[in-house]
Amino acid sequence: MLRINFLSSLLFSSFLSQFGKTDTDSNRLFVHQSPSDLSPSAKTSDWPRFNGPFDNAKSSETKILKKWSTDGPTLLWELVKGEGYASPAVFKDSLILFHLLNGKEVAESRNAENGSSNWSFSYPVSYRDRYGYSNGPRASPVVGNGRVFFQGVTAWLTCLDLESGKLIWRRDLKTQFKVPDNFFGKGSNPLLWDDQLIVNVGGSEGVCVASFNASDGAVRWIAEDEWGASYSSPVRSVIHGKEVCLVFTGGESRPPTGGLLIIDPVNGNVLSRFPWRSTNYESANAVPPVPLPDNRVFLSECYEKGGVIIEFDKAFNPEIVWNNPSINLHWMTPVENNGFLYGISGRHQRGAEIFCMELDTCEIQWKERAHWLYEIGGTERRLELFRGSFVLIEGDFLSLSEFGSLVWLKMDENGWKIISKSQLFFASGSWTLPSLSKGLLYVMQNETDRLSGKGPRLLCFDLRHTE
Repeated sequence: MLRINFLSSLLFSSFLSQFGKTDTDSNRLFVHQSPSDLSPSAKTSDWPRFNGPFDNAKSSETKILKKWSTDGPTLLWELVKGEGYASPAVFKDSLILFHLLNGKEVAESRNAENGSSNWSFSYPVSYRDRYGYSNGPRASPVVGNGRVFFQGVTAWLTCLDLESGKLIWRRDLKTQFKVPDNFFGKGSNPLLWDDQLIVNVGGSEGVCVASFNASDGAVRWIAEDEWGASYSSPVRSVIHGKEVCLVFTGGESRPPTGGLLIIDPVNGNVLSRFPWRSTNYESANAVPPVPLPDNRVFLSECYEKGGVIIEFDKAFNPEIVWNNPSINLHWMTPVENNGFLYGISGRHQRGAEIFCMELDTCEIQWKERAHWLYEIGGTERRLELFRGSFVLIEGDFLSLSEFGSLVWLKMDENGWKIISKSQLFFASGSWTLPSLSKGLLYVMQNETDRLSGKGPRLLCFDLRHTE
């Protein structure tokens, strides 16, 4: 206990010594050119959380460029980043990046148009991924109420002032709730719900989900359950006219346990509990729950059970209305559009398939590998989306593949068609959903580019359609 207190004291001292400092490392930022002017008729929005303004991987922005030359969209600026899979948040003219750099988890604010530094906040962290993946944070920053919230890979929960970067509060969830590292550290994104922050904690003593006051970090309520924290993130929904929080739990445990909890956000009461977890020890739930019409929820895991749609009655009793083990999404958020659900299923790179499902009938319209030919080093190779991601923009799907291909797709119940594509880089681990705000696209390259040799970067592209 003395050692824990001593380490906590050192970390807190580091917090206090770091806030408000400005990053002056000019060797990290490379500005190529200024962005195009926004069209006067363009609709724009912020990107305050990893799944966007509506928390469903959809954007309401308009006047977005969908066709470009073979070189791809215009690169405006790039920033050398550290380890991690977090996506940037964008609010007004500020971009918030969260990553591991030089042994510290770093949250930094930058100008969204040119990458210049506003402030930087950091603290030391010690984590080594047991499977050899990135050692940096998995959870993305969340912006709201004039503040930015983020959860590190070792379960430090921190709140900063958005404008200045000044520390407002922080919580060591790992020590307080005895949170285990699980397979890949902490990875669930916090959910900002009005004046509370809801976190899939997964503590060792039944502290499954917790709510914290957004203003001071005080515990508001705790939802107790034996199910541990997953890599899925809490989602807002309405079932039978009642606002509820959907939390898809399930991380490392023997035997493996986990499933969907429906929680009353007012008091933390668990309204429903639906088990959905592979029997394989080395498995984890990661896909966010998808609220559907008619009091239904879509879930998926990739190791055994696959996809399921559950319908809830007025007493929140669950009933399975559809299940298909082959619709086994790994982590990407499936996207609903015009009564159809689109996603990428498959546990491994090879064999991952995009699919279209009609929600009224629960019938799979089609399911196949999205592929194309691309010349690399004088050799023509077949590339695919693999385990990529989708953002729905103006009726079409912008996808980042697992290896850095940026692809516009037109998809409906009859199939898919590539509108345009480019190879931004050739790096594995490109699992982070891009962020879009005010016509600018922010893409995370998480591993070294095998073509250029450049290390992990944040890249800003101009997608403003001025016509």
